Formats: sequence, structure tokens, C-alpha cells
Amino acid sequence: MAMQKGEPVVWKGVRVVRYWPERGSTAGIHPWVVDFETKTIRADAAFRAASRLKSGGFTPDLVIAHPGWGESLFLKEVWPSARLGIYCEFFYHPQGADVGFDPEFASTDPGESCRLRLKNLNNLLHFQVADAGISPTHWQASTFPPPFRERITVVHDGIDTQQIAPRDGVTLALRPDLSLRSGDEVITFVNRNLEPYRGYHIFMRALPELLRRRPNAQVVLVGGTGVSYGAAAPAGTTWKDIFWQEARSQLDAHALARVHFVGTLDYPAFIALLQISTVHVYWTYPFVLSWSLLESMSLACAIVASQTAPLREAIRHNETGRLVDFFDTAGLVAEVVQLLENPAERQRLGQAARAFAIQHYDLKTVCLPAQLAWVQRLLGPVLPQST
Repeated sequence: MAMQKGEPVVWKGVRVVRYWPERGSTAGIHPWVVDFETKTIRADAAFRAASRLKSGGFTPDLVIAHPGWGESLFLKEVWPSARLGIYCEFFYHPQGADVGFDPEFASTDPGESCRLRLKNLNNLLHFQVADAGISPTHWQASTFPPPFRERITVVHDGIDTQQIAPRDGVTLALRPDLSLRSGDEVITFVNRNLEPYRGYHIFMRALPELLRRRPNAQVVLVGGTGVSYGAAAPAGTTWKDIFWQEARSQLDAHALARVHFVGTLDYPAFIALLQISTVHVYWTYPFVLSWSLLESMSLACAIVASQTAPLREAIRHNETGRLVDFFDTAGLVAEVVQLLENPAERQRLGQAARAFAIQHYDLKTVCLPAQLAWVQRLLGPVLPQST
């Protein structure tokens, strides 16, 4: 079942039932409950689609759902005997995680903690009906409160490490007059959207000194100009432009010509970029771990990353990469420069990162078997235990 407009389709032998809400959010509603009303509207649409399925004779043994947008809230009302397994991505906290982590963007609203409590209503209501959960990292699982935490199994979504593998001789055309290839000095930075939650502002503040110390380095930034997490930029601008303007005022023409914003890339181009990356930089608040970090590990990138949870599960300092305090721009520059100057160290870290990804996050040999085992436990009489 998917919230999309259109008639049912068949995808690889699986019937995909589409549904769509019959109404939108209420204008002028209290801002603390906007989020929950939106989730209720989506849950209503999913409930009615499920009811139509039931009336047509369909009754599942097991429902697996991502509850983050509310759709699965009322599925047990339709199929009370079905087991429900939910994807536990994140439980919000007013302290100790993403909120309040970066004082530069701290909320000035004393009611922020109240809003977050209501934002967790969706999670709490799911805990009443879900039989078990699955979470991609131990840290993300740890954000959930007891006793539901004990019902969460930790298994990552998985990376196809055989397909996402290093390759020599790769060339990527950034524009008609510029191609980058294996052996060039390339620093990469990847976000879905270029925004503070993923440390874009920290990287941009390190950029002038990086370019000064590495006069041959090409810097490639992947990401859109919207917002995936956190607050939007001030009206009429974007986070990408705000911090690019701050950095570019410190750059001469030679440096400016070596900074490349490529927007969003199709997947083959994204993989090719990481295959030619000399040093890859990944920064994030204590929040959901990006798949791109594990993909860069699978591609044997030499990685410099922020020392924030859940990164420490994947990047072991000086073993599978280098960790730097999130706010330490000088430390970021120093670690990147040191790796650019030391190809043997880059190779050591990259090989260790790939080995770690294969051992812990490979889709076919590690994650998918563990996911299927979780499904089988859900179907059985005994509730799953945490791992």
C-alpha cells in the first residue's frame, strides 16, 4: 500500500494498492498539532484503503510499515489479528539528540519541548498496537523509550556492497569543459539537501582554508536547495546560498573555479563521483544516519566525519575513517589535508571502511537474512527479542 494517486499497479509480481487523502490540513490550526493532524489525515486514508481490501477478501498475517507519517495508525482496527512490525527511525527528544545540538540554530520558543511531546504522539500510539520494531542503528533504537525499546531489533536496511564497489579508471563529466577522473584530487560532500542538519554550514566555513592549502583540489558538493530536516531558511533565500555567499567572499577566482555545486545526481553519477573521491566528508547532527555514508564506506572512500551519534557505530576513529568534533572547522581542514597528503593512509582507511561495510551492512549476506528472520519471528508465537 502506498500513498500515491492512480490505479493499482503490479511491481515485480506484487500488487501495489494506491490511495490518497480526501482532505487537507486545517487552516489556522494550533501549530503544535499540525503534525499530528497531518498524520491522522494520512492514517484515515490508509484505513479506508485497507477496509476496501478487507471487504474484497484480503486479510494479511503480517503488516510491516514505516509509521513516521501516520499511515499505519489504524490498520489494526481493520485487521486486529494481523501482526504489526514497524520501522523505528527516530523518537524525538528536547535534549540530547538533534534539538538544541547546534546553538546557532537553537529555537527561541520556550514551547519547543511541548511541540516535540505532541510530535511523539504518533510514535506512542503505534507502541500500543505494534508487536515489534526494527531500527537501522543501535543509536536510533536507543532514542525510543522503554518498554518498547526492548521490542526493537537492530538491522540496517542494507547496502549492496558487490554493486557499490570501488573501480579504477572512472571519469565523470561535471560540465562540457570539465571532467574529473580517478587520480584527480577530489573532495566530496553529499547531502540530500544542503542544510545545517547535515553540517553544510560547517563544511562551507572550512572550505576557504581547504582550498588555500590544496591549490589543486576540486570540491564537489551534491545536494538540493530545499530542506529535509529542521527549519527552513529565511524567506527568499536557501541555506545553500546563505553559506555559499559567506564562503565565496573569502575566495579568489582560482578557488571559485574549483568549487562545483552539482545539485542532485542520478544514482550512477553519484556512485561514479564517490569512486573518484579522494577524501569524502560526511557531517551530521545526532540524527538519522544517511545511507550515503555507508555507500561511501562500501566504495572504500577515505572518510572524514563528524563525531556524532550514530556515526560512531560505523566510523571508528583512525580505523574506518577519521572523526572530528562537529563544530571544529580547523580539525576538519587538518584531517582532510593530512589524508590528501598521504595516499597510503587513504588506502588503509578506505579498505578498512569497505571491509566493515561488508561485514556489518551487506544487504545479501547480513541485513536481508536478518530482516527475514525478524519477519519469521513476527509470524511465530514468540515476540522478537532485542539484539
